[in-house]
Amino acid sequence: MRFLGINAIFHDPSAALVVDGEIVAAAEEERFSRRKHGKRPVPFSAWELPELAAAWCLEQAGLRPEDLDAVAYSYDPELVRAEDVPADRWEELRTTYARRAPNFLATALPGLDPAQVRFVPHHIAHAASAGLAAPYRESAVLVCDGRGEAVSHLAGHYRDGELTVLASQGLPHSLGLMYEDLTQHLGFLRSSDEYKVMAMASYGEPRFLKEMRELIYPTGDGGFRVEPIDWSAYAKALGKGERWTADHADLTASVQTRLEEVLLELARWLHGRTGARFLTMAGGVALNCVANTRLLAEGPFEDVWVQPAAGDSGTALGGALHLAQAHGDPITSMPGADLGRQWSDEELAAWLDVARVPYERPADLAATVAEELAADRIVAWFQGRSEYGPRALGRRSLLAHPGKPGNTERLNDVKGREQFRPIAPMVLAERASQIFGRGPMPSPYMLFVHDVRPEWRDRIPAVVHVDGTARIQTVESGRDPLLARLLAEFEARTGLPVVVNTSLNTAGRPMVDDPRDALECFGSSPVDVLVLGPYVVRRGAVFAG
Repeated sequence: MRFLGINAIFHDPSAALVVDGEIVAAAEEERFSRRKHGKRPVPFSAWELPELAAAWCLEQAGLRPEDLDAVAYSYDPELVRAEDVPADRWEELRTTYARRAPNFLATALPGLDPAQVRFVPHHIAHAASAGLAAPYRESAVLVCDGRGEAVSHLAGHYRDGELTVLASQGLPHSLGLMYEDLTQHLGFLRSSDEYKVMAMASYGEPRFLKEMRELIYPTGDGGFRVEPIDWSAYAKALGKGERWTADHADLTASVQTRLEEVLLELARWLHGRTGARFLTMAGGVALNCVANTRLLAEGPFEDVWVQPAAGDSGTALGGALHLAQAHGDPITSMPGADLGRQWSDEELAAWLDVARVPYERPADLAATVAEELAADRIVAWFQGRSEYGPRALGRRSLLAHPGKPGNTERLNDVKGREQFRPIAPMVLAERASQIFGRGPMPSPYMLFVHDVRPEWRDRIPAVVHVDGTARIQTVESGRDPLLARLLAEFEARTGLPVVVNTSLNTAGRPMVDDPRDALECFGSSPVDVLVLGPYVVRRGAVFAG
């Protein structure tokens, strides 16, 4: 059967297609519209749909809207209770738009019968994106985010595709909204820049942890409470771009530590109720890779699996999987995060010809690029299907030499990012445990932090955060042969089986997705080499004279 999933109600609108239980395609609207996060999560934008992403998913499978058995919309307006949602006099507008989503979808996808649209509760869609996509037949599932219809959390148990909900936390109590409030207090964009708070926390000490424990606490029944917090009592509010102080770093460290503690308590409660060996996670809070590692290292589960598009974009996938399972389709676990668009070699060459840039097709692409990286050049790397979710995983990446300490600042300058933010490494899977510890192995999705072993910290300084950790991506030759060969060739030249990997984009822009995006990014930023499929473009050749 054929099921299209749609996420549209808050932010990161997306679409995903599941056919006969197999994930065929998934993409975020921002990659098509070039608007970061697709839209802002305000009631006025709730009607906006991932029209381009949905149309592409259908095109990828050769389907028309009328060929679909159902469409999952990852929000159920009938579950909204006005007394539970955050105070907003326009919230009813969001609910109204959600109720009318079937007709909006039928307009966006001509041929679709509005009666084919099914409302899937937001946290059920999150849970399905983890519990059904994971490589386990049985798992505990934990969802934490900002909010859904009336709750901000779900704890459950998946067994043979069936979900048993064991606990949920009603609004206004929300770990995700609490973290968003802090993000805004620090002068960052809420529902967007929470990862900056996580990075800043490593520069501080949890000096306000005692106070945070009194304000944020588990209730012993699988839920928690978040009391109103006066952030200004700990550090003054910052404007955009305003310099932060030790007080701000200590506040973020305190909140980050308390978040980890509460998640650990929720996980222990869930393990006690399920006895499951494995924990699967989704929701925006599951993108907190520092917390994820602590859950694995100190929690009761043998393994923790986080769905790579854990934020709201993943609910499109979860909604489609939920309907597929409900209709009896056997679900195939997620094959990887590379579920987006790709282009043939001929199509890529045509783009380069239109752009009138000189390019070459080297006989050994991996060796050629490794030589450029060893010479300390920054490489824009564009290969295969684009990634679903916020992490660049070797499909749309900026690559650099990890042994040059100045490359952290250099890449942050290229991308227009704050200098306190770390950049991440990719590493050959068979070498990872020699260099990194504490986190899971393998770690293919950059969703955990790992301790960099002391003897390696001076050898790969560009990817070592201030706290001695790195958010790694392990690369396996069977899954990514070209990327693995590139790493091996780089090691042969430098003795380092590690390469810097950060997303191919600049500040405020979505990750590069199509060849035009790649060429525009290359032309507007100080990147030395563009690798577009099998083709290499060098800045010196393009801008000579």
